[in-house]
Amino acid sequence: MFAIADCNNFYASCERVFQPHLNGKPVVVLSNNDGCIIARSDEAKLLQIPMGAPYFKIERYLKQEGVAVLSSNYGLYGDMSQRVVQVLSGFSPLVEVYSIDECFLDFTGMPEDLTEYSLKICRTVKKWTGIPVSIGIAPTKTLAKIANRLVKKGQAPAGTVLDWTTVASPDTVLESISLEDIWGISRRWSEKLQAVGIRNALELSRADPKSIRRQVSVVLERIVYQLRG
Repeated sequence: MFAIADCNNFYASCERVFQPHLNGKPVVVLSNNDGCIIARSDEAKLLQIPMGAPYFKIERYLKQEGVAVLSSNYGLYGDMSQRVVQVLSGFSPLVEVYSIDECFLDFTGMPEDLTEYSLKICRTVKKWTGIPVSIGIAPTKTLAKIANRLVKKGQAPAGTVLDWTTVASPDTVLESISLEDIWGISRRWSEKLQAVGIRNALELSRADPKSIRRQVSVVLERIVYQLRG
């Protein structure tokens, strides 16, 4: 079993740790030289502020809506990432840092209720670092990413954690997921798959792996097996 711990709105969350007056307010973080928006708080997302939008194009709208606009501080974000990883390392014998705001944890062989265990992880990371995290759990990393995606969309009964093995209708979920929303699938690969009639995660999971390997790549063949668990 694998889990992926994903820091929510990481750059904005880091800023809030040291500027608590920003809690509950819309926050965006800008790229180098304050060019584009690279992070948004949930409140900013509700205002339909697009990721990657050039700051100068929406500056007036941001001021109108009272959005806190911050320059990026990568030194701070790197330090906070290390703190989160240090906490996570106390909960799993193997932690794989995937990106500055995501880590895979190996839960293989753990006897505990993995949902309750992961909720404890979320509480501990928040208490010790101030960073909110969400966790997806599954037999494969690809499904763990999908489980985490469901958490982010508010579809997890436990709130911040979802164990894929507890999903009532996994086929229905997979059918609702577009190809480009599957971890590791590029737009080019998505177009190739659609050309042969594969349109979503469920259809990809039911495809012939060897055929997928011949038509696209061995990496996509592995994704097919991971979608099957």
